[in-house]
Amino acid sequence: MARNGTDTPAGGRPGPWRRRRRRGEERRPGPPGPFALLPWLLMGMGSFSNLFQGEAANPWLGGLGLLAFNSLYVSVVFRGFRKEKRESPVSYWLLAAMAAITLALAIGYGGSWLLFFPLLSLACGAILRNRQLAVGVLTLAAVATAVAVWRGNGSSDPWTIGYGTFISGAVTAAILTLAETVMELRATRQELARTAVEKERLRFSRDLHDLLGHTLSVIVVKSEAARRLAPRDVDAALAQVADIESVGRQALTEIREAVTGYREGSLATELDRARSALTAAGIEPVLRRSGPPLAPQTEALLGWVVREAVTNVVRHSHATTCSFTVAGNADRVRLTVTDDGRGPDVPPVPGIGGTGLTGLTERLATAGGSLRAGPEPGGGFAVTAELPVDGPGPDGQEEPDGSHGSDGSHGSHGSDGPDGPDGSGRCDGSDRSEPSDEPEPSEGPGVSA
Repeated sequence: MARNGTDTPAGGRPGPWRRRRRRGEERRPGPPGPFALLPWLLMGMGSFSNLFQGEAANPWLGGLGLLAFNSLYVSVVFRGFRKEKRESPVSYWLLAAMAAITLALAIGYGGSWLLFFPLLSLACGAILRNRQLAVGVLTLAAVATAVAVWRGNGSSDPWTIGYGTFISGAVTAAILTLAETVMELRATRQELARTAVEKERLRFSRDLHDLLGHTLSVIVVKSEAARRLAPRDVDAALAQVADIESVGRQALTEIREAVTGYREGSLATELDRARSALTAAGIEPVLRRSGPPLAPQTEALLGWVVREAVTNVVRHSHATTCSFTVAGNADRVRLTVTDDGRGPDVPPVPGIGGTGLTGLTERLATAGGSLRAGPEPGGGFAVTAELPVDGPGPDGQEEPDGSHGSDGSHGSHGSDGPDGPDGSGRCDGSDRSEPSDEPEPSEGPGVSA
């Protein structure tokens, strides 16, 4: 069966090597658990041997002490691997009980019973952290050395008992701290991967929403124009049908580019497409442009603003004229889109919200610009965008793929339904994707300067 470069069969199912590698990643060793500290209890086998052979005085008392120590050790070790239990007062009381039993057994029996000090240090390393760990382990090592010197009947040198006690707690705490750090890093990596997938998913869904919303609006407008023209002017109606075909083909191209996350656009291209859509809707477009040439990123962002504003005007404005004013100096450029529509009889809402203009506001803010939208004092609606002439800086690089946008709607413009130029009400539309470089064919009156 044919395979591609990633060891995946042509049918799309992962091959045996990919499945084995995935299973290996799932089985990779993780941080140590509490069971890793249980074998150290074998250090107490010498004490158990003394009890079994009758070499220890009061064997029943020693046996009870040995049983209590082992039970407390298991409990403390398991509590050390859960942060909420490790930091609870109960864990410290259990350590204190272990310390008392260890001290009593070591002083009373000596010899191999002195090895309970390293076991107690292991338990301290599982519970204590930072300054508590340093103080606890050093104190325990000093006490173990002193008891070993006083008893003087052990098989190990007193200094060896003290050194082993210190090393047991320090190494245990270091390993467990490192394991906790590794777990946090793994969790962070998984969260970053999940966030990247969500961002890409959100980018793709927004791009499709933007592309289809704008394109379907233009198709609806041109279809209505063709229906009105068909009874009296067949040629004009056929021209509108040809425009519909062109818009559909352009939409297919843009959707394919949205899949790859790469779409470029220019302000001039979007203005040409806006002129065609406005003319078909019976709205006269007016353009005034001045200022220096713009960076490609700036033109792409302004193209977004033009597309969003035109979609709203065509759908809901009831306007007869729509003006585009592009003016700039050496530092900044301003685009203003105004119409003379009547809009709904509702008071303006402060700020910018909704699915369209909020996304544009965030995109422009990332690029060092701003966006304002609202009704005009004398009637109509205005959308004003400002951006740096040279495009976004290195800290606010804005790609024309729409990956930084977000959904939201507000105000009195909208693109929430296919109700065309005769629909009622105005509310914000969704943020539109950048146009491609291929302009739509236009007809009717041109743009007046």
